[in-house]
Amino acid sequence: MGNSDSQPSAERRTGVDRRRRTWLALITGNWSPRRRAPRRRRDAGFAAVDWHDARWLGVAVLILLLSLGDAFLTLTLINRGATELNPAMVPLLGGTARAFAAWKLGLTGGGVVLLTLLVRVRVFGAYPAGSLLYAVLGIYIALVGYEFWLLDHSPL
Repeated sequence: MGNSDSQPSAERRTGVDRRRRTWLALITGNWSPRRRAPRRRRDAGFAAVDWHDARWLGVAVLILLLSLGDAFLTLTLINRGATELNPAMVPLLGGTARAFAAWKLGLTGGGVVLLTLLVRVRVFGAYPAGSLLYAVLGIYIALVGYEFWLLDHSPL
């Protein structure tokens, strides 16, 4: 910014630029979060915040637990003669059960982390991305329920 004569003012900042110490900022922000919401209205989309609401942790943990249950139930059903309907997961079934579960949890966890970071962003201009986390949770609840139903009604 310039002064009243439209001439640039001299740099007044001194010391180390705090933005260059990323790891220290992450650790410090974990114990004493300062930014719980965006500072400006225009930052309401994707804004860096130090603190997320606890409900997102609960939703994320539930999604990951249900994903783990889904992996276990999928492998159990496949051992009983079922087939995987998700074409993205079919190639992962060729390896070991541990590899399948690790890939499944890794992919689900990556998506959950991304959605949690974007929880305040509006999707399609109307819906907060947090609603997608609830949708994923609902889909996993339905999927695991369906897999339990399949286990109950399988011929073995």
